[in-house]
Amino acid sequence: MKKNIADLPDFDMSQQLKNEEDIAAYITMVIEDGDAAELAHALGVAAKARGMSEVAKATGLTREALYKALKPNAKPRFDTINKVCAALGVRLVAQPVHPH
Repeated sequence: MKKNIADLPDFDMSQQLKNEEDIAAYITMVIEDGDAAELAHALGVAAKARGMSEVAKATGLTREALYKALKPNAKPRFDTINKVCAALGVRLVAQPVHPH
């Protein structure tokens, strides 16, 4: 039985992010790819998974400001990224590229 691609459900990454460990793994993967614009989008996906209103409240931003800061190709300020990470229960960590 053939399936039409248009009949398949859309994949929504936010539905795969069930807890802080999932969110941390996803954001780490995006950071390792080195695409700054994709980081804003990934944080938006994670915020959607957690609940945009809840994340907005925890960051002190309005939902509208949060959506704007985390849309694809946005360039959020570092303090915004930090606030969103804290609201998601994750933190950014630097690691040596070449451990001794």
